[in-house]
Amino acid sequence: MASVFGTAIKRREDPRLITGNGRYTDDVQLPGMLYAAILRSPHAHAKIRRLDVEKAKRAPGVVAVFTGGDVAGKVAPIPTAWLPPGSDIKTTAHPALAVEKVRYVGDGVAMVVAESRYAARDALELIEVDYEVLPAVVDAEKAMEEGAPVLHDDAPGNVAFHWQAGEDPAAEFEGADVVVRHRFRQQRLIPNAMEPRSAVAQYNAGSGEMTMWLTSQNPHIHRFLLSNILGIPEHKLRVVAVDVGGGFGSKIACYADEALVGFAARELGRPVKWTEDRRENFLVTTHGRDEVIYAELAGKRDGTMVGLRIRMVANMGAYLSTAAPGVPTILFGLITVGPYRIAKAHVDVFGVFTNTTPTDAYRGAGRPEATYVIERMADLFAKEIGKDPVEIRKKNFIPSDAFPYTTALGLQYDSGDYEGTLRRAMDMLNYEEFRKEQERLRAQGRYVGLGWSTYVEICGLGPSQVAGAVGFQGGLWESATVRVHPGGKVTVFTGASPHGQGEETTFAQIVADRFGIPVEDVEVVHGDTDRISMGWGTYGSRTTPVGGSAIAVAADRVLEKARKIAAHMLEVSEEDVEFADGTFQVKGVPSRQVKFQDVVLQAHLAWNLPPGVEPGLEAQAFYDPVNFCYPFGAHACVVEVDPETGKIEILRYVAVDDCGPVINPMIVEGQVHGGIVQGVGQALWEGAVYDEQGQLVTGSFMDYAMPKAKFFPAFETAHTVTPAPHNPLGVKGIGETGTIAATPAVVNAVVDALAPFGVTDLEMPLTPEKIWKVIHGREA
Repeated sequence: MASVFGTAIKRREDPRLITGNGRYTDDVQLPGMLYAAILRSPHAHAKIRRLDVEKAKRAPGVVAVFTGGDVAGKVAPIPTAWLPPGSDIKTTAHPALAVEKVRYVGDGVAMVVAESRYAARDALELIEVDYEVLPAVVDAEKAMEEGAPVLHDDAPGNVAFHWQAGEDPAAEFEGADVVVRHRFRQQRLIPNAMEPRSAVAQYNAGSGEMTMWLTSQNPHIHRFLLSNILGIPEHKLRVVAVDVGGGFGSKIACYADEALVGFAARELGRPVKWTEDRRENFLVTTHGRDEVIYAELAGKRDGTMVGLRIRMVANMGAYLSTAAPGVPTILFGLITVGPYRIAKAHVDVFGVFTNTTPTDAYRGAGRPEATYVIERMADLFAKEIGKDPVEIRKKNFIPSDAFPYTTALGLQYDSGDYEGTLRRAMDMLNYEEFRKEQERLRAQGRYVGLGWSTYVEICGLGPSQVAGAVGFQGGLWESATVRVHPGGKVTVFTGASPHGQGEETTFAQIVADRFGIPVEDVEVVHGDTDRISMGWGTYGSRTTPVGGSAIAVAADRVLEKARKIAAHMLEVSEEDVEFADGTFQVKGVPSRQVKFQDVVLQAHLAWNLPPGVEPGLEAQAFYDPVNFCYPFGAHACVVEVDPETGKIEILRYVAVDDCGPVINPMIVEGQVHGGIVQGVGQALWEGAVYDEQGQLVTGSFMDYAMPKAKFFPAFETAHTVTPAPHNPLGVKGIGETGTIAATPAVVNAVVDALAPFGVTDLEMPLTPEKIWKVIHGREA
C-alpha cells in the first residue's frame, strides 16, 4: 500500500461544506429557543447618565431586558488570559455590559431577549440612554501623553503594560559604521471570517448543567474561562464548536456576548441564541495589529548587522482581550531578529488603552509585525551601504550548521537552512536576469520592482513550562485518543480544534499511514468538550506540530499493543515481528503474517490474548513539546507601478517555505495561498480607520477594502524539507507563513520599483492615491 503521508488527497471535510450540509452555530435550533440582541454604545467614551429599558420590556415578543446592573455579581468581568511577567500589567475590569461608562463604539449597554431575532432587534430601538459624551483618544501614542483622556482609573497614562526583552546593544551601536533608524506603522486590521460570531446556550436547572455552542477556535479554553465568568463548574459546562467558518485569530478570545448568552439561558430557563451581524463584526470582534514601531539597526560597511533596538507602542483598544498582551510582547518581541545573527538586541513594548475595539491575535499574531520590521530594515540597511538586499541577507543568515542556535533574545531555533530557501527562490526568479531586465524596463519608463522577505517564525505554541514562564495562563500540551473499532475502522479524538485548515484530512492521513489502512477508514472528532479530553485548541500554527504529534504518539501506542497481540497470534516473540503496509509478519518469513484488521478483531474478541494484555485497542496521549517550531522561507514579489494612476500590479509571486515533512501538499499549498492573500491585503488595501471621536469610519465592506482573487497572479510555490528535530512527525506550522512573509515582500517590491523617485519607505496600505502623490511630489 502506498503511503498516504505526503499525498495530495482531497480534503474530506469539503463535500459537506460546499454542498450546504455543514452545521454552524447559527444552524443550531432548539425547542423554545429565544433570541438575543445587544444594544451597543454609539459613543467611544461616555458616562451613562440614565438607562431606561421599560418600553423595551413591554414590546411584543420581548421576554427580558438586561442591563449592566442586572448582570453585575452574576457575570464576572471578562478576563485576560496572558499576563507577561515583569510588565506591570493592569488587568482593568471589563464588565459584560457597561456600568456607568462606555469605552468604545460597540461597547454593550443592554441585552434584549425575545421570541424572535426580529422582535429583539426592534426592541433595541425602544431603549433610552442618556449619555454624557467624554473626550476620546484613538491614537496609542497620543493616549500616553499628559492630559489625554483616561479610560481606566487604575491604568494611569492609559498604559496597560510595559514589557522589555534582551540586552541594550549600546556598545554595538557605538562601534557601528552605520545606524539606520526608521518609524513603521502597522495599521489596524479587521478579521473578516466568512462566518460571524455566534453563541447558543441551553441550561438544565435540574442538573445545573449548561451546553453552549460557540464559534470557537479553542472549546476547552472557552469552557475554562466561561466556567469562571458564569460560576458553572467545568464538569457541568459543555462547549461545542461545530463547523466554524474561519477564525484567523478572532475566535480565540472569550467575548462578553458569549457570557451574556449563557447568563440569559440560565436566568430564563430557555435556550438563547445570539448571532452578530456584519456591522457588529466590524465594531466588536477583536481587531488586529495597530502598532507604531521605532527601529534602529547598527551595522558595518561590509554588510554585517551587529545590533538592533526596537520600541513599540501597541494599541490594545478599550480592554485587554483574552490573548492580547502576548501578541506585541512574546510573539513579536522574541522573534524580531528574524533569521539573522545579530549579536545583541533589545525590545521595549508599551501596551496602551484607547477608545477603540480591543485588539488580539490576527493571523500571524506578532510574527508578521516582527518580520515586517526586520525585513524592511534589511532593505534600508542595504540601500544605506549600497549593497544588494540579497547579499545583506546571505551575509547575516544563521548558517545551517549552527543549529540549535540561541538568538540575542533568548529563543533557541531548532533547525534551519535559510540560504537554501533563498537560493531556491532566486533560481525560480532567475534573479540575475531579472535585475538586467529591470534596468531595461526602467529605461523604457516602466517601474518594475522586486521585494524579498526571508522569514523565520515562532509557532507550534508550547511547551507548557515555557507558556507559564511567559505568562500564558494555561498549558500548551495537546491530547489525542486513537480508538480502533472491532471492524478495523478508527476514530481519532483530538483536543485541537480545526476550523478550515484541513486537519480532518491530515490527521486521518497520519493515522492511516501508521496503520496501513485506507484514509477513508479514519474519522476525526474535535470541538466537543464532552467527547474529547482536555486540549488547548487551534492557534499559533500549533495544531499539526502539537496536536498531530499527540495523535502520532497515541497511534504508535496502539501499534505497540497490536504488535504484542500479533506476536502471540504468530507464536513468536515481539522482537521477531515487523509491521509494514497494514500487515504484521515474521522477520525473514514473510509468508507468516497477520493483517492489522485481524489483530484488531482479536483484541476485541479477547479469545486468545497474551498474558497481561487487556481487551480492546485504543490509546491516549498527552503531548507536550520540548520547544517551539521554527518554520522559515523566502518569498519574493515582483510588481509594476503605473506612474500615471499609482496602481500597483503584482506580476509574480514566488514562495519557498520549509515546514518540515509535508503531510498533504494540496492543503499546504492552500494554506500558503490564503496566507499570502491576507498578507498582501495588509500591504495594499486593508486598514481600519477611526475618526478623532472614535467612530469607525471603515465599518463596512463599502469602506474596508478586501483582496479579491482577480488581483493576484498564479502563485509560484516550492518547498524545502528541514524536519523539526523534537517532534515525532518532524513537522512545523504552515498556516501563518504566507501572512508573515507577504507583507514586507510586497512593500519592499513597491519601494524598489519607486527607487528612481527617491522613495525609501511608504506607510501601508499602499493605495493608488498614496503612490500617485509620492510620484508626483506631493506628501503621501
